[in-house]
Amino acid sequence: MNRSDPNLYDHWPYRDRPKIVWPGGKALAFWIAPNIEFYEFDPPVNPSRPGWPRPAPDVVGYSQRDWGNRVGHWRLQDLLDRHGLRGSVSLSIGLIDHHPEIIEAANARGWEFFSHGIYNTRYSYGMDEAQERAVLEDSIRSVEAATGQRIRGYLAPALTHTARTLDLIAEHDFWYSCDLFQDDQPQPLKTRTGRLVSMPYSLEVNDVIGYSVMGLDPWRYADILKRHFDQLLAEGRESGTVMCIPLHAYLVSQPHRIQAFESALEHILGHSDEVWFATGSEIAAHYREHCWDQTVADIQRRGLATGGHGFDDAA
Repeated sequence: MNRSDPNLYDHWPYRDRPKIVWPGGKALAFWIAPNIEFYEFDPPVNPSRPGWPRPAPDVVGYSQRDWGNRVGHWRLQDLLDRHGLRGSVSLSIGLIDHHPEIIEAANARGWEFFSHGIYNTRYSYGMDEAQERAVLEDSIRSVEAATGQRIRGYLAPALTHTARTLDLIAEHDFWYSCDLFQDDQPQPLKTRTGRLVSMPYSLEVNDVIGYSVMGLDPWRYADILKRHFDQLLAEGRESGTVMCIPLHAYLVSQPHRIQAFESALEHILGHSDEVWFATGSEIAAHYREHCWDQTVADIQRRGLATGGHGFDDAA
């Protein structure tokens, strides 16, 4: 692996790209990604990263996240129902066994599911290829058995990866990865097989960053969402952009925060004539079919293609 540049995608300047037009002539593709996660109370020790910030077992951290599945999810689901919005669920696959009622309710509403690993306390660090393949294959089988859906997206558990992760998810016919944050439009990733899209997901407007890292006031977070949207919409009128709001019910659904978040949704919904409200897989499918080839051709025309894929070996 090249330690200075992993070569996961070509450098592709934002200006003067071929125009992206979303279905219906929309300027911006908008999707919401509720992270519906399960954190083990006393997870196995991973030498690269502790399972909890505090010494485990951490009853405080565990119960806060348990509140998200017991209470917060339902509050967020009701909010999205009121506004006719579907979620694209970043799913800890183990939650299928722990909270099947959440899976059933989300599936009944036509929400998408994509894999966020088995548990958010089981990291990819240190996995060998067989273990990583097993996670992917279990994710595909488990979600299909529970919902009838074939998952197409992947977000590594707790944003942890190995050097082979992207190649493996492409090999297993995933359409998009949420693990890279290099752009405000989708972009082809360099994998040995398949057409794997880097999907704009966002750390900047992720509620974990807003609330747990930056300590934002709820109305300040809502204002950031509105301004983020306004800028992307303006640019999307020239060539289609993507906005994702990644959410965690144990944060955004707190009683003192949910009203502020709803105000941001109402602002975005007020521009429905220019916004395609979609799921992650719908955006990826459209991009793969209508935009992939023109992107590759433009990169080659500009002499920016570097060839190969991201990693020289599977180490």
